[in-house]
Amino acid sequence: MKNLQIITISRQAESSGDVIAKKLAQKLGFELIDHDYVFENWLSKVANDHQLHMLKQSSKFYNKPIDKKAKNKTTFAEYIDNKLQEVVKTKNIVILCLGSQIIFRDNPRAIHIKIVASKGYRIKKTCNKYGLNYDQAERTIDLSDRKHRRYLWRIYKADWLDPTLYHISLNSEGFNIEEAVNLLITLIDQKKENPEPLNKKIEDLEEENKNEVYNFAHSSEKEFAKILDMHHINWEYEPTEFPLEWDAEGNVTMGIRPDFYLKDYNTYIELTTMKRKYVTEKNKKIRLLRENYPDIKVKIVYKKDFHKLIEKFDFNKGEEKDEG
Repeated sequence: MKNLQIITISRQAESSGDVIAKKLAQKLGFELIDHDYVFENWLSKVANDHQLHMLKQSSKFYNKPIDKKAKNKTTFAEYIDNKLQEVVKTKNIVILCLGSQIIFRDNPRAIHIKIVASKGYRIKKTCNKYGLNYDQAERTIDLSDRKHRRYLWRIYKADWLDPTLYHISLNSEGFNIEEAVNLLITLIDQKKENPEPLNKKIEDLEEENKNEVYNFAHSSEKEFAKILDMHHINWEYEPTEFPLEWDAEGNVTMGIRPDFYLKDYNTYIELTTMKRKYVTEKNKKIRLLRENYPDIKVKIVYKKDFHKLIEKFDFNKGEEKDEG
């Protein structure tokens, strides 16, 4: 089930977001869940007629408990959240609105899309659709957009206008429906191969940036860093150089800078995936390091041990091998 996808779509009024969501779901073969679906299939089973009426009138009511007498005072918003969480475990879905960009913001399988268009375009479309004059159409779309924004703020304390809630904002004014859907399918296919949450946690970004900042001398060092990250082992790359031999005037003639320092273990790691003749020289340096600095803990990882680790974790799968 890990390859199941969640597509959330938010939209400005009369930006064709609802049409795009429906067409996208059809083309992908995903189930579409929208406001009408939720009322018909979920809320109608737990809410009475008065509650259903209030839910259609006011976003405030979604924060009300379904049953005030129940010990577990689940609100309507929480109920919808729970139902959505259940569905995504077994189905690919497209969700239109419902605060889904917030509910699934930390889900690596979710792709968040917002459909927009210029206000003038949306006003003209509203005029043609409902036979309204310009001022009436403008008030209509302003009210609709305001309701979307108010719902997200009241339920999740999030700003509907915040562009960082979405992977992409698509201006439907520049595409016909078919073009817009095909463009989104391209994005969806790409993200399926590389799932990750839109807003990564700070610690995840720090780990990722670590590999980007360090200029590893060899591809084996980069792979070893991945193994350390996988096991949440804190490391530094070549932080210290140890002098090993000096000439008569006290100038350093030989030194070693171990590849990794594992802070939590107070241990240095030196990798050697080179040919035998170079390994002999490295072994000599490690021996001198231990002799000159007996309090320093250092371990050497040889080629055969390193390749066993790589095979175990299969980090090179699907990547072009670095021969450097």
